Amino acid sequence: MTDFLTSPGVFYAILAVFAIGAAGAPALGRSNRAANFWGNGLAIAGSLAGLAFSGAVLIDGRTPAFSADSTLPLLSFSFRLDRLSAFFMAVICFVALLCSVYALGYVRHYYGKYSLGLLGFFYNIFIASMIVVATAHNALFFLIAWEVMSLASYFLVVYEHRESANVRAGSLYLVMTHAGTAFIIFSFLLMHQATGSFDFEAIAGGMAQASPLARNAIFVSALIGFGMKAGFIPLHIWLPSAHPAAPSHVSALMSGVMIKTGIYMLIRICFGIMPAVSLWWGLLIIAIGAVSSLLGVLYALSEHDLKKLLAYHSIENIGIILLGLGSALVFSSLGMDSLAALALAAALFHTVNHATFKALLFLGAGSVIAATHTRNIEKYGGLIKRMPQTALFFLIGSMAISALPPLNGFFSEWLTFQALFQGVNAFDVTTKIVFILAIGSLAFTSGLAAACFVKAFGVTFLARPRSNDASQAKESEIFPRLAMAGLAAAVIGLGLFSGRFLRLLSGVAGSLANTHNAAAADAAGFSSVSVQNGFAQISMPAVFIALGLAAAAIAMAVFLWTRRRRVLTGPTWDCGAALTPRMEITATGFSRSIITVSRRVLRPRSETEIEYHDANRYFPKAGEVTMGLHDIYRTYIYRPLQDLTTVVAGLMTRVQSGNINAYILYILLTLIGLLFFLGSSIPS
Repeated sequence: MTDFLTSPGVFYAILAVFAIGAAGAPALGRSNRAANFWGNGLAIAGSLAGLAFSGAVLIDGRTPAFSADSTLPLLSFSFRLDRLSAFFMAVICFVALLCSVYALGYVRHYYGKYSLGLLGFFYNIFIASMIVVATAHNALFFLIAWEVMSLASYFLVVYEHRESANVRAGSLYLVMTHAGTAFIIFSFLLMHQATGSFDFEAIAGGMAQASPLARNAIFVSALIGFGMKAGFIPLHIWLPSAHPAAPSHVSALMSGVMIKTGIYMLIRICFGIMPAVSLWWGLLIIAIGAVSSLLGVLYALSEHDLKKLLAYHSIENIGIILLGLGSALVFSSLGMDSLAALALAAALFHTVNHATFKALLFLGAGSVIAATHTRNIEKYGGLIKRMPQTALFFLIGSMAISALPPLNGFFSEWLTFQALFQGVNAFDVTTKIVFILAIGSLAFTSGLAAACFVKAFGVTFLARPRSNDASQAKESEIFPRLAMAGLAAAVIGLGLFSGRFLRLLSGVAGSLANTHNAAAADAAGFSSVSVQNGFAQISMPAVFIALGLAAAAIAMAVFLWTRRRRVLTGPTWDCGAALTPRMEITATGFSRSIITVSRRVLRPRSETEIEYHDANRYFPKAGEVTMGLHDIYRTYIYRPLQDLTTVVAGLMTRVQSGNINAYILYILLTLIGLLFFLGSSIPS
């Protein structure tokens, strides 16, 4: 059976299903319903088949490789699925499957407003291109797939093109993603110069001959290029704008899996292509991860746009993944293969965890926004009574991203902590300090993430509605609820059965060249996980049972303590005034103290508007406090770069004068320069 599932024909058939879905959706565009079910139905079928294919590769352990003929030099349409590729393909297909189920109901609110045919076209192309990115085995072929993925996601970001903010977000995303592609191309050209090939296997075999300077240049270029897609600070500025602009099921895909393609290639280059890694590579990535995780969650705390809040949490979680990846590089550079495999497994575990709970949260946010017609959480409130199932799913996602046991986010952060603790135990003073600071950053991040989702869930679903739309909101349709239920089940299952899943990820991490088949941890089935010969142990089923028993014991104690008391039910005491939404704590009020404490980093700005009953301003009628943050990245990094680019472009216009005599002079000078260059390079 696995022979059939992992055959080239099945893989090409999967891509063909997405291609048919993309081609057919515009053809059925006159019927919104037909375009919806065709585009998303084919995406569901392709994702299911892709999940079966990648699952068979992971379970069977084989590495299928195949290619199609190409007449272009250096270009090969070659695919190779090792365990790392299969793992990322499985994550892509799983999230795409449930997002497509969600879209069957969600996109109905676009009927008659925007083209469902175009949405289905770019959506299928987007998923297929991500699969090709994770499986391509030739650098030029990879770049083609990468570009298709970027362009498809751009058109999905600007899908609601009548909103000017969405068009601006798409333009910024397009500029940033192509700046990143330039760095990626530069790193591939350096690899070709060192090895003479664009084939990943040939590059890996020849990189031992490359000089340390070339390897460092490749690493830095790849870090910037793929880092822009991953969205870590300070390369993140496109992410908080682009993710909220896209339709919510696309936001879930972009945040849950697309940004992970950058992480995938960083792992591929550092652990699959480079023969050895340098210590400073790992320390740099740990530093970036610590800054991104901490600042990402602080920025999220200040946000009142629900989808933008979730986008900032993507930056935070990419930072957590980088903490594991950086630790793995440090351990690998020092020849500590088992610890490298442990840290890499932690990074991979958080990758799949973030994909599931972030997709769940984006889908939940999409249902709330579709019901209330706003992304401003200050306009929500009381939705738990009107959307109880969505509230439950959003609560599960909030608990998981806050790393509360026994859900999946807890286990991967626990595993990341264990990897960082091993670094403190093992190294010199400088490296110890980096690891200690990383531990502190991760601890702060976890606490602040919990505070942020107390705000997000409490202000959105509890208390009373603060707008007419919130008071009239209705529960989402069956397809969105089915998709959220599937993701919630995955969040719970990955937490409870983390030991079994860690065994699978240990195989992925141990299969890479720089870990030399080392074991990540001792995972004893469903029961317990032991790290580094008993340095730390945990059993998630035992944690679940302990929490259940504790909750039952508390409930029993409360019952026994209060069973003889009389319970009087009456209206809430409110000083004689009627309860109104104005009495509730707002999102701004909730996060104000934390932002004020961090004012030197975040540089908040506050605006207060007061409406008075009289012209003399003695009796205030209403007041509103708006809190925002200065965009220090635009001010100090991107705006100076933009100004410099404008100046250089202005100088270049002088060269392009429109005078044909000047152009002939340029050609003559270029020829003379080339002759001198060639003459000096020919040996006498």
